[in-house]
Amino acid sequence: MTRRRFLLAAGVLAAPLDAATPLEVAYAGSMASVMEGPLGRAAAAELDLTLEGHAQGASGLAQLIVSRSLRPDVFLSVTPGPMLTVLGAGMAAGAVPIARTEMVIAYSPGSRFRARFERAARDPAEPWWRILQEPGLRFGRTDPLTDPQGRNIIFVMQLAARLYRQPDLVRRVLGADLNPEQIFTEPSVEARLQSGELDAASAYKIQPAAFGLPYIALPAAINLASDRLASEYAQATLTLGGRTYHPEPLVYYAAALKGAAHSAAAAAFVKWLLGKSAQEIFRRFAYDPAGDARPLGG
Repeated sequence: MTRRRFLLAAGVLAAPLDAATPLEVAYAGSMASVMEGPLGRAAAAELDLTLEGHAQGASGLAQLIVSRSLRPDVFLSVTPGPMLTVLGAGMAAGAVPIARTEMVIAYSPGSRFRARFERAARDPAEPWWRILQEPGLRFGRTDPLTDPQGRNIIFVMQLAARLYRQPDLVRRVLGADLNPEQIFTEPSVEARLQSGELDAASAYKIQPAAFGLPYIALPAAINLASDRLASEYAQATLTLGGRTYHPEPLVYYAAALKGAAHSAAAAAFVKWLLGKSAQEIFRRFAYDPAGDARPLGG
């Protein structure tokens, strides 16, 4: 029972018991499993909120918010870029870092390449990047135009090409930057891995862990997780639609948006995400602490 429900039941508050406050939250698609599961349930129990979520690539969400095609109360982004788009449009006063992750290669338990992926996960003598070049292997990733992860896998492959001295690695694994045979919506990639429709896919560490899918951890030199290696990561670059991108820290940020329909609840939810209960949930679902990541704006 929440404190508010207890006070109502005890007669301390005279107002009738209302339904839980609905809170519209737009969040990076990689957060779908935790938002639609344990975080949503915990927020309902502890804050008397009903989360109404919209999961999509964070860059696409930022554009929808700025154009006012989408009007959520709270925005949760991965990497600073999408959040800075919203802050730059004056639609939030600031954003706080709530967690971080790293890039991995997830693979399907039903893949005919499973045994090789399992060896690659524990033995450098079976290079993961060589398996991804096998004829007939089905690889999945997200749209680099709308999703930071879609850009991040390109950065990972660029850095891997340097690390392993494989100059043509990006083309051999990914093909064109906007290869339609590999690009899927973010929430559907894990489902395609589970069904065996895909053999492997780019992922943040939090994604296969949530679905019980196996994955290959990548070296710190290419997994985009280490702040100490930011200058090395910056050697990767991507130009799409006339805009040039570089790797950004894989940090998740939360912001209560200006003009939110439920502004008090939005602020309370963002504060709650920084607290013990939500942070324990993040740890259980393979999110790493935000560490020394700094707030944006404000």
